[in-house]
Amino acid sequence: MSRSGEASARFLIERGAKVYVFDDVITDAVRRTVAMLEKDGAFPVSAENLQTAVEECDVLVLSPGIPIDNSLPKAFRKAGKAIIGESELGALFLRATPISVTGTNGKTTTVSMIDAALKACGKKSIPCGNFGTPLVSVTETLGFDDFAVVEVSSFQLETLSSLKSHIAVITNITEDHLNRHYNMENYIFLKSKLLRNLRESEYAVLNYDDPNVRRLASVTRGKVIWFSYLQETDGACLRDGYVYFRETKCFRADELRVGGKHNVMNALAATAVCALLGLDMRIVSQALCAFKGVKHRIEKVCEKDGVEYIDDSKGTNVDATLKAVEGLTRPTVLLLGGKDKGYDYVPLFSGLKNSRVIHAILYGENRFRLSADAVKENFETFSLCTDFRTAVRLSMLVAKSGQCVLLSPASASFDEFAGYEERGEEFVSLVTGTEVNEELKE
Repeated sequence: MSRSGEASARFLIERGAKVYVFDDVITDAVRRTVAMLEKDGAFPVSAENLQTAVEECDVLVLSPGIPIDNSLPKAFRKAGKAIIGESELGALFLRATPISVTGTNGKTTTVSMIDAALKACGKKSIPCGNFGTPLVSVTETLGFDDFAVVEVSSFQLETLSSLKSHIAVITNITEDHLNRHYNMENYIFLKSKLLRNLRESEYAVLNYDDPNVRRLASVTRGKVIWFSYLQETDGACLRDGYVYFRETKCFRADELRVGGKHNVMNALAATAVCALLGLDMRIVSQALCAFKGVKHRIEKVCEKDGVEYIDDSKGTNVDATLKAVEGLTRPTVLLLGGKDKGYDYVPLFSGLKNSRVIHAILYGENRFRLSADAVKENFETFSLCTDFRTAVRLSMLVAKSGQCVLLSPASASFDEFAGYEERGEEFVSLVTGTEVNEELKE
């Protein structure tokens, strides 16, 4: 009963469906949501009468946060009933042209760039999906001439089959969510689902530099358009420091307000999409260069006593954290930890050994796994903390003037927070408005 569950329930109630709502984690927010939905005609379900609801219902609309091997979808499968997700429900009713983006990293930034360019060109566009606004909540807002720029996660792809994108983008595929998907083969297959619905008149915009993505060109009927940072392609690429789409020179890569190679890659993907849509590339170039970035993604919070604080709470996997570290210019204290996602942290510490990171503070549920892999790689300049708030306050003591504190946890936030946004906001609050604990000073 979070954003996608509430949006699905409201959408179905408005269309006359008999809607049952259930959440196995009861919080105050869930109680409030269920109470509001009950007033609108929904039927709350308790754990005790769950089996009765399974027998009564025709379709399960599953939150992306719940895996398909959970006991509830298992019960629906056993009963031979349909299981869909909120994104699938939205896709069934969508009239607007969908531009879909998936990948391990860069999804939100790429979606935001495409949306900014569309709006700059006078188009009606809404960024949605995993971006934060459920797809099902924009279906009535957008008409046939409009655009839904849909961020699609691997969790959503488990129950998504009807989204027929005009352009589908895959930014990259690196190890992530293996606690949910078990192995890389399953994870890559889920990402490939976005391409399998494409027709010959549609486009797959793929990262040529990523071998996992490059292999997926064979699974789609859509026309493959490459983007590449490393070499010239028949698509979007870098040439003499400029971003090109085919023979059209668009803008200098160093004109982007957001720095780092990863953001140039995101801009290359967005450039390819906009060119394929036939947008005015002069306006597109201006919009991409003016783009300020995404909240909680390598976002400078403040500078205090000569120490720069950077919020990269959205860096929830090893690859994202290494990309964030790659762009650093100061000696850095790095905050790492949270809920484990099932992957090997040895490559993380291998990468950090030759970086500007001078100290890591390991906290949260997976701190001992992190510390064990740090020791394996002879990365010994780290401290251990139980919780996030203590870790942040410790970082404020460790960092010296001229240095940087980077929150880029390489982990999920769900051991202490409702999501990476809440974790990022807590970081901002602590570094901008909270005095360092006197007990820590002693």
